[in-house]
Amino acid sequence: MTTTPRRARAPRQSDVARLAGVSQSAVSRVIGGDTDAARIPESTRRRIQEAIKELGYVPNPTARKLRTGRNRMLGVHTFEAVFPRAREDFYFEFLLGIEERAEEIDHDLVLFTSTGGSDGRRRVYRDGVNRLNVADGAVLLGVAADRAELARLEADGYPFVHIGRREVPGTRITCIVPDYESAAAAIVDHLADLGHQRIGYLRTGIEEESYADRQRGYESAVARRGLRDVSPSDPGSAAADGGGLDPAWLDAVADGAVTAVIADAEWLAHPLAEQLAARGLEVPRDVSVAVLEGVGPDAPVRWDCLQIPRREVGRLAIDTLVDMLDEPGRPVADVLVPCVVVPGETVAAPPGGRRGA
Repeated sequence: MTTTPRRARAPRQSDVARLAGVSQSAVSRVIGGDTDAARIPESTRRRIQEAIKELGYVPNPTARKLRTGRNRMLGVHTFEAVFPRAREDFYFEFLLGIEERAEEIDHDLVLFTSTGGSDGRRRVYRDGVNRLNVADGAVLLGVAADRAELARLEADGYPFVHIGRREVPGTRITCIVPDYESAAAAIVDHLADLGHQRIGYLRTGIEEESYADRQRGYESAVARRGLRDVSPSDPGSAAADGGGLDPAWLDAVADGAVTAVIADAEWLAHPLAEQLAARGLEVPRDVSVAVLEGVGPDAPVRWDCLQIPRREVGRLAIDTLVDMLDEPGRPVADVLVPCVVVPGETVAAPPGGRRGA
C-alpha cells in the first residue's frame, strides 16, 4: 500500500537561528521589530533575513501579539452575509476601501466568517470567548449588528469601529457615519431654491439609524426654509415593492398639493413614478422626485440622489481603527463622512416655473 509522506513541520525561529549562526533571541528581536534590534550589527541582521527567506519562515502572529501586544493584523467582522457577489453589491466598495488602506499601511486583514450560531446569526462571542481577539482590532459592518455584543466589546476594551451609526443602550461606540442628514437637507435646499414650497417625504418605514438621519435632515431643512410638508399620513405603510403607496395621497399629489417628493429608496421612487403616470403626471415635468440613496450607473432612471462615498468610508474605518490602537483610551467619537448630492434627470422647477406653483 502506498502511503503519503507526512508533511515536514514548519520552520521555527530556532531553525532560523541555527542557519544564521545567531541566538534565537536575536532572531526574535529582528522579526519582532523590537527597539533593541537596532543594536544588532547590519551583517547579522542580513544573515537572519537570508535564513528566513531560505527556510520560508513565517512568524506566528498570535505569538507575536502575546509578546508585543500588536501583530499588525486587523479583523473585518460582518453580522450577516455581506461578501459581494458582484461589483455592484452594496458592500463591495466598503470592502475595497478597507483592503486598499490596510495594504497601504502594511497591515494584514482577517475576514471573520465562522462565527455564526445555529440560529444563523453571526456572533462575535462564542462560548464566552471573543473570536476577534486574534486581531489587534476590527472593523464591523452589517445592518443586523447585535447591540448587546457591541456593548460587551466596548466594555471589554476591545478596539473596534462600526461602519454606519449604531445606537447602543448604555454606551457609545466609534462609528464611521455617512452624513445622510446633511445630504438630505441639501436636497431639500435645492428643491426650495428651484421654487418648490410643498413637498412630501416617502419613507421606507425601516427603523434604522441611517433612515432616522435622513428624516432628521429632511425635517430640519423643511422647517428652516419654511416649506410645507405634505407627506403620506402613514409613512411606514409602503410595502417592499412600493405597492403600499397611499392612493388618497397620490390623488392629492395629482391635484397639485405636492410639487416635489423625496423618497428614502429607489424601490419607492419607481412605483411612485408609475402611479403618478397612471394619473397623468410626468416626472419631473409635473412632480420632481429625488432619492436619498445612491443609484447605480445601470439604473433605468437617472434619479437625482445622494451618493455614499463607500470606498472612502472603508479607508477611514482602517485609519480610525489604527489611531485607536496607537492612542489607547482616546475619546469615543463618530467620524462623519460627507455624502455627495448627484444631479440626475428627475428634479426641475415647479410646473409653470412659479414659486410654489
